[in-house]
Amino acid sequence: MGVLNLELKKYVDDSYEIEIGYHLIGKLVEDLDTGLAGTIHKFAVITDSNVRDLYAKPICERLLSAGYHVDLFVFAAGEESKTRETKALIEDAMLEKGYRRDCCIIAVGGGVVTDLAGFVAGTYGRGVPFINYATTLLSAADASVGGKTAVDTPLATNLIGMFYQPLKVYIDIAAWQTLPQRQMASGLAETIKHACLANLDMFEFLEENIGDILGFKKFACEYIAENNCRIKYQVVMKDERESGLREILNLGHTVGRAIETVSNYRLLHGEAVAIGMAAQVQLSARLGYMSEEEAERVIALYNKAGLSTVIPPYIDREELVRKLYTDKKVRDGKLRFVLQKGIGGVVEFSPGVYARPIEESLAREIIMEL
Repeated sequence: MGVLNLELKKYVDDSYEIEIGYHLIGKLVEDLDTGLAGTIHKFAVITDSNVRDLYAKPICERLLSAGYHVDLFVFAAGEESKTRETKALIEDAMLEKGYRRDCCIIAVGGGVVTDLAGFVAGTYGRGVPFINYATTLLSAADASVGGKTAVDTPLATNLIGMFYQPLKVYIDIAAWQTLPQRQMASGLAETIKHACLANLDMFEFLEENIGDILGFKKFACEYIAENNCRIKYQVVMKDERESGLREILNLGHTVGRAIETVSNYRLLHGEAVAIGMAAQVQLSARLGYMSEEEAERVIALYNKAGLSTVIPPYIDREELVRKLYTDKKVRDGKLRFVLQKGIGGVVEFSPGVYARPIEESLAREIIMEL
């Protein structure tokens, strides 16, 4: 018997635009009219119960008025809904409505919606195009760049998913004014993280202007929207599939993701990340990669944003230590952490390696002190 060599070389341009502005529904419809989704005229708008009336329904109405076929698919708001079960329910509902490969998905909402809807798009009919219309600061900071889509499992968050890029992302800053203060603070957690890992000037801007961001001042909101995207793009452009450099975007997430799961999602993602960042800077200071004063500045900025950096009393800390081992950076059963180098940088431990093994005893010590 012989060997048949199948040469299936693939050249794909996954480039897309991120449009940052205010009240962008009209721009979305205009872009579709001028060919953003090609000749597709059938759109599945996926959203959650919080965003349905505020943005998803108005988008549906505008698309219907423009002559498109549109259906709205809604799931219960919250991280608890970002599951394989919810994904299957949406897929079954789309199949029942006659959606096939000649459709486009529009995700309208925060990170839970864009993660889930993007994953649906990547697998539905073996892949259909999708568009993200981001309505929260967290989704603008975290979900708008990079194409990571996923659902959670009982073991840990984001363990089942894929890389799948959208046609375009719309960041509607006007939508931030509809957010509760707690949601705005949660979004700031990822924003502060980006400054910590890549830009001291941005960190200092946040120290000086965090109140203006929470007060929806235009200059401050536009600054963080643009810089969040710029920082994340510079990382993703060099490492789209998370083979090395992109691990730095997990700064603070080893403890953060674990505590989010152990809290049974009582903590919002950003609230968990704030605690994870506090653990990370204390660990980094302990190992000599940043000073105690720099670590205190990071913690103070999270507190100034309205985010706690201490572990809530209802969290079982030993369970939290065990949960660290579900982190995707674990290798050969060993915990690995991304660590800050001062403020505005991360440690490169060897060429292309941005996470280092940490003994469980040291991780436990840091957690017990928080």
